[in-house]
Amino acid sequence: MKILFIIDELEFKYFEFNKLVTNFWLNVEFLKRSYNVFVATKNMLNITNALPHCFCTETYFKNDELFKKEDCRNISLDNFSAIFFRPDPPVDINYINATYILSLVNKEKTLILNSPEAIRNKNEKLYINDFPQIAPKNIVTSNPLIIREFLKENKEIIIKPLNRCFSSGVFYLYQGDKNTNTIINTATENGKTTVMVQEFLPQIKDGDKRLIYICGEILEYAVQKVATNDDFKFNDHCDANLRFTTLTKEEKEIENIISKKLNDDGVIMAGLDTIGGKVIEINITSPCFFIKEINSLYKINLEKIITDKLENYILKTAKQGFANIC
Repeated sequence: MKILFIIDELEFKYFEFNKLVTNFWLNVEFLKRSYNVFVATKNMLNITNALPHCFCTETYFKNDELFKKEDCRNISLDNFSAIFFRPDPPVDINYINATYILSLVNKEKTLILNSPEAIRNKNEKLYINDFPQIAPKNIVTSNPLIIREFLKENKEIIIKPLNRCFSSGVFYLYQGDKNTNTIINTATENGKTTVMVQEFLPQIKDGDKRLIYICGEILEYAVQKVATNDDFKFNDHCDANLRFTTLTKEEKEIENIISKKLNDDGVIMAGLDTIGGKVIEINITSPCFFIKEINSLYKINLEKIITDKLENYILKTAKQGFANIC
């Protein structure tokens, strides 16, 4: 079977050096199982003769290293058994346009993970409000007055942009901070840009936890992401800031709350960020599963566990008909 990974431009450029990247490990594992694996970036998607295509290059594994071939071919997307759509945010107009092309793929032939409709309709920050019982208190607004009222009520808040990743543009703000107006005006671009504002969760002192959601399940393996240097949040992907952890009772119950909804939406792979049992984000664009680090911390081969579940899902949906499943 043929599989396509649509990855980030920087990841594509430095393809052979990406052992920190989830796509690297999944690509290798599918190759070991005799799949034909191709890679591309979202700007290589195109429509030819009214059908969705992609200029992509085949990958191969040699001497324990992953490589991609030099030649690119414009292949019909309907020729792939599965397409993993995993470019990094920002989810800008180019990202959205890519989902329009993917929506033309014949769903009777090809499974897309995650669904392009889900990527368009379910913002990673806003998605938590589909599950208010496990989400922190929050508002979504561009109005500085409303944000200041929320700050007055909650004393400490977090302000997040809606379309970025890796904690980019995230601010902590406390009542009485002399930079209050500057931070709010910067985050909202003087009231023109909508942001999410969440109550501050003091458990962040121990870091936030990345849970791995695959094919309806939350795996028992997770990683604690601790703050970097003098920051209040994790924003540096290095071993010193990633620690072994276990799931709490509350975190194990999250699966029962979210799995049916995510599956119905076409979300097969997600990374759930939790603090104190609250889900602060549902990452569905290019969730990082910290495979290298979890393998080291747990002494397992996480890529095999994830690929087992993905392979079973792909084969099962192929037999039943992709369109009927998703």
